[in-house]
Amino acid sequence: MRRGSWRYGAAAAALVVVAGAVWLTEGDAPGGVAPERLRVQVLGALPHDTTAWTQGLELRDGVLYEGTGLAGQSSVRELDPATGAVRRQVPLPELFGEGVTVTGDRLWQLTWQEGVAIERDRSDLRELRRVRYPGEGWGLCLDGSRLVMSDGSSTLTLRDPATFAELGRVEVSREGVPVREINELECAGGAVWANLWKRDEIVRIDPASGAVTATVDASGLLSPQDRAGSDVLNGIAAIPGTDEFLITGKLWPKIFRVRFVPVR
Repeated sequence: MRRGSWRYGAAAAALVVVAGAVWLTEGDAPGGVAPERLRVQVLGALPHDTTAWTQGLELRDGVLYEGTGLAGQSSVRELDPATGAVRRQVPLPELFGEGVTVTGDRLWQLTWQEGVAIERDRSDLRELRRVRYPGEGWGLCLDGSRLVMSDGSSTLTLRDPATFAELGRVEVSREGVPVREINELECAGGAVWANLWKRDEIVRIDPASGAVTATVDASGLLSPQDRAGSDVLNGIAAIPGTDEFLITGKLWPKIFRVRFVPVR
């Protein structure tokens, strides 16, 4: 349905670009430490709207926020995290919606190719303003004082949560190889967790170096019956105060409550 513009340098090690300067980072050169191998341990499940083309998922203060996409069908929603029921929904009919994240009393929503970030009032999801950015928008999360944004390439862009101005960039690589098509993001535990488009795989990224420190095998979550009519894995929301996550996919019938545990 969409393609990202792959952008990566010739150097195999990670690059961090801040204020126009470039530094070669350590710890992710070829021959470095292999990422930890994790798998999904399912703890429970709740219903998910099978018409939702999930682009972003975030749990905050007892509300599960979901951004959905597709032309003419995009929206931002508030869901009940206990039942999956839609409490509130605001359509975005003229744009292709992408990732969402909460920053204080605001919520940011990306768009795919329109180059527009929408700032919303978190209390009722009404639109407050639109901010332009270059390129595509895919995933978004808040890493402490910075927004982290993906665009379908191997680059994560750091942005100011108040102005959406660019603060820097991080090139993501796994054992020296650029990781492409980084999609939905979740910032949790000092790391960035990311879906990789069209893959049943989630990666954990060190936001300082761009190194992938863990890979999560998320295959086999849906039964063959549930898989029919479903699309790709997409949507990660950390459950605050725990080591658990909610994960789902585009048009999936379920949201899974999971823990990422070592492969044995």
